[in-house]
Amino acid sequence: MDAEAEDYDVDREAGADSGSAIAEFALIGSLLALVLAGTLQIGLVIHVRNTVIDSAIAGARQASLADQSNADGKRLASELITVSVGERYAQSITVTTARHGPDDVVEVRVRTPLPVLGLWGPAEVWDLSGRSVVEDVDRD
Repeated sequence: MDAEAEDYDVDREAGADSGSAIAEFALIGSLLALVLAGTLQIGLVIHVRNTVIDSAIAGARQASLADQSNADGKRLASELITVSVGERYAQSITVTTARHGPDDVVEVRVRTPLPVLGLWGPAEVWDLSGRSVVEDVDRD
């Protein structure tokens, strides 16, 4: 009976470990999927931020040209943002001109959503801007 008892214990020990690879794979797989999704979301957030800032800079540069107006800069920034990341991100754009030292500076300010889950997120959280010095054709 001792031999049968030993066989039973050996089988029982081997059986206790049975199935743990499946559970381990499921847990590790889901953890890796969350890490991958988080990494992709961070990449998307950085992409949206950089795209909106670049569009604001392009709009400010457009508005700063001697033959252009602030409305032209706002229109360009809005078009670039809409084409790049969507119309929702181009809802709140303001263009102002202010004096900084001896020069006038055009600033395009965009209040845009923060993409938390995909491109969805709370509205007007980010306040991003681009600036450009106004062209002065009268200077010698």
